[in-house]
Amino acid sequence: MFTGIIEEVGEITEAAPGVLRISAPMILEDAQLGDSIAINGVDLTVTQIESSQFLANLMPETYRRSNLGELTVGDRVNLERSVRPMDRLSGHLVRGVVEGRGAFRDTRPEEEAIVVSYDAPADLLRHMSVKGPVCIDGVSLTIIDKDESGFAVSLVQYTQQHTNLLDREPGDAVNLETDILARYVDELLATRIEETIDQLLDERLAARESSEGDAR
Repeated sequence: MFTGIIEEVGEITEAAPGVLRISAPMILEDAQLGDSIAINGVDLTVTQIESSQFLANLMPETYRRSNLGELTVGDRVNLERSVRPMDRLSGHLVRGVVEGRGAFRDTRPEEEAIVVSYDAPADLLRHMSVKGPVCIDGVSLTIIDKDESGFAVSLVQYTQQHTNLLDREPGDAVNLETDILARYVDELLATRIEETIDQLLDERLAARESSEGDAR
């Protein structure tokens, strides 16, 4: 589990098929093989440590769901170590399981903040609500606006300076993870509605068969 509070912005030093090598001296201060580190919001396992760099392996599903396959040497990535039981939960509960990709739309200044808009697929938008949480490339943020095709968040100066969110150009892919509670409630309600419909259909069929039997 993670909180969506970025600890360090690392740099890609190798991007080969199935492999990422990242320079991140701060993150590696207490890292060990097998540790979980969120890279642009994707929970990956440290498989090798060399001085101030670490290696992580990627599987095909990771490439399908995230923007990690588009990374090249020199790109900056948001990094967060997994949360410990005694840590403060400053962001929100993030699993590091990216559900899909959105696209950077545009930015506009708002006093000291910058409002950033993104396009997002409909199946993810249904789990987003204004003033609700969203995780963008591993960054825990609050949705301030939403339309039929996307949503907007506001970046304070600290987030502007300590993440890679403003490195994006219009159309660039971003990793999205929606609120886990919203997803679970939606799935539970969908299941309950389906079960109720099936039960009503069974009861109607049984009543029809009973009525036809009485008629005979």
